[in-house]
Amino acid sequence: MDPRVFQNVVDVLQAFKPRSEILLEEVPAPQKLAMYSFAFSADVSNGLLGDEEDEIASGRFVLLHEPGGQDTWDGEFRCVTYIRADVDVMMQEDPLLPSVGWNWLLQSLESAGCTYAAASGTVTRVASASFGKLSSREDEAEIEIRASWSPVISTAEEIGNHIQGWCTLLTELAMLPPIPEGISSIRSSRGAR
Repeated sequence: MDPRVFQNVVDVLQAFKPRSEILLEEVPAPQKLAMYSFAFSADVSNGLLGDEEDEIASGRFVLLHEPGGQDTWDGEFRCVTYIRADVDVMMQEDPLLPSVGWNWLLQSLESAGCTYAAASGTVTRVASASFGKLSSREDEAEIEIRASWSPVISTAEEIGNHIQGWCTLLTELAMLPPIPEGISSIRSSRGAR
């Protein structure tokens, strides 16, 4: 297989510009899962400028490519992701949160126009309470989504839909308001790659 095919897909990912609250950084990709791999880490801030910014979600997006595919992939490419986001303690207690989180993933991919196969994953609710000298801290809650799917792409550019869908999921989990179509968000210094 020509390695330029994978490099063309990576070029599309590297050119992707997320909304300003998301900082994407290329990170070392796992080397033993497939012949070719590429990875981003993502930090989502609350969008405030200056030192008042808070990280409210984070994640990792890995693209794997195995010429000829792997048995469980149903394709030659595989997107693997981990996302963690703060949620309200009351939301974390909702027994439907895992199902809702999984549906958010699928809807984010579908709203970005993604075609995919063999989606799988887990959604975890995490609650933390502090005691002793830390008892003044408020209770904390998070949602974690670990998922993978096989993007069905016929051109390198189509992988852009998958990273867009993933970024949409990040912003929804972070509960950032949507940006109306035709409007650009103001880029903070944090959003620059």
